[in-house]
Amino acid sequence: MFKWIIRILPFLYMALIWTLSGLPHNAVVELPDSAVDRFIKESLHLIEFGILYVLFVFAALTAGKLTPAMNILLAVLACLYGVLDEIHQSFVPYRSATLIDAAKDITGVLVCWYFVSRALYHGRFKKLAFILSYFKK
Repeated sequence: MFKWIIRILPFLYMALIWTLSGLPHNAVVELPDSAVDRFIKESLHLIEFGILYVLFVFAALTAGKLTPAMNILLAVLACLYGVLDEIHQSFVPYRSATLIDAAKDITGVLVCWYFVSRALYHGRFKKLAFILSYFKK
């Protein structure tokens, strides 16, 4: 049961991203200080698609061995979803879509990919490798 929940999580998370990016930027939360609000929301681009990639990795690990090629494919899919989300936002009133935002989405994925790859295939980051081993089939 746990494995199936982990396998479904990336798709639920993708639906959440899609839903939230279809709303005005202040629909869920708006901090009193607009500069802090903007900084935090812009910083989330670095995190949200990195999380999506990691959820893909967890799902793949529960389904069998995660090869380096599959790992790259998952990173590419997370990056492409980030780009798709920016395109989606360009059609939403009161939202914006920029190449800088897409670059931040991709950067977040690449940072996570680096750490996961080094942990799984290069014997680095032992604690992360231990956490990832928990999800292996």
